Amino acid sequence: MTNVFIAGHNGMVGSAIIRQMNRQGGVNIITRSHKELDLLNQDAVQAFFESQAIDQVYLAAAKVGGIVANNTYPAEFIYQNLMIESNIIHSAHLAGVQKLLFLGSSCIYPKMAEQPMREDSLLTGTLEPTNEPYAIAKIAGIKLCESYNRQYGRDYRSVMPTNLYGPNDNFHPQNSHVIPALLRRFHEAKQRGDSKVTAWGSGSPMREFLHVDDMAAASVFVMNLDNATYQRHTQPMLSHINVGTGVDCTIKALTEAVARVVGFKGSIEWDTSKPDGTPRKLMDVSRLSNLGWHYSIKLEDGLRDTYEWFLVNQDDFRG
Repeated sequence: MTNVFIAGHNGMVGSAIIRQMNRQGGVNIITRSHKELDLLNQDAVQAFFESQAIDQVYLAAAKVGGIVANNTYPAEFIYQNLMIESNIIHSAHLAGVQKLLFLGSSCIYPKMAEQPMREDSLLTGTLEPTNEPYAIAKIAGIKLCESYNRQYGRDYRSVMPTNLYGPNDNFHPQNSHVIPALLRRFHEAKQRGDSKVTAWGSGSPMREFLHVDDMAAASVFVMNLDNATYQRHTQPMLSHINVGTGVDCTIKALTEAVARVVGFKGSIEWDTSKPDGTPRKLMDVSRLSNLGWHYSIKLEDGLRDTYEWFLVNQDDFRG
C-alpha cells in the first residue's frame, strides 16, 4: 500500500484530494493538523519525515487569501509560503521521498500574459502587483521542484490550477473569491426577500473556473503518470502543468448562473463605477489534455454542488 502525506488536508484542495483517494482506494493517507505539525518549523518538519515511511507527498498547504489580504500582509504571504514549500520539499528529499506534487496558482503568470496562458509564459513579464509576493513564492516552489529533480534525480512535479471553487471554500463576506461571494450574496438576498442584487463592474470580463474535485482528480492523475510519459510532455526547466477547463465565461453569465442555482428571482443590477479587473484570464490546458486528462464537472452542476455544501455548513459562516 502506498503511504501518501497530504500537506494542507483541511483546505479546499487537500480535502478534495482525500475524497479522490478514498474513492480509488489502495493508499494509506497520512495527515497532520497545524497543532500536530507546524510546517513553518524546519526541525519539526524534518523530524516528521524521518519518522514516517512516506512514498508520495501532495503539497497543498499554503497561506492563501484575496486581494485585500495579499495587499495587507505581503510579508506573511511570501515568508510563510516560501517556508512551507522549502521545509516540505527539502525534508522529503532528505528522507528519500521520490515522488512529490506541488500545487501552485495561475497568478504565477505575467499580468499581461497572452491568452490563453501557456506554461512557457512563466517569467516572461511583470506580475500582477497586488499578489506579487504570493506569486513569487509559488514560482519558487516550481523552481525548487525542478532543482531537486536536476541535481538529485527526484520526481517532483508541479500543477498550476485555474480559479477553483467547491466544498470547503471560503465564504467569508469580505475575504472570499468570486463564486463563494456570489453564492452567499444571492442566498442572503433570497432570505431577506430582496428584489435586486447589485454586482460590481460591467460583467464583461472572462474567467475560467474549475471544480475542486476535478482539480483533485487531475492532481492524482499527474502524480501517477509514469515518468517517461510525463517527461515527454514537459521539460527540465518547464516542468509545471496547467490544470483547468480551457473554457471561460463572462462574469455576467456566472452571476446569472449563481442566481438560478440559488433560486433568486429578483433582478441583477451592474455598478459600472466599480472596476472590472483584467479583461480575460484563461489557461492553456493543451499539455494536460494531450496527456489524457479532461475536466468532467460542468460549471452549473459544480455551482449546485457547492451551494448544497454551503447550505449544510452555513452556520460556520455567520457574521
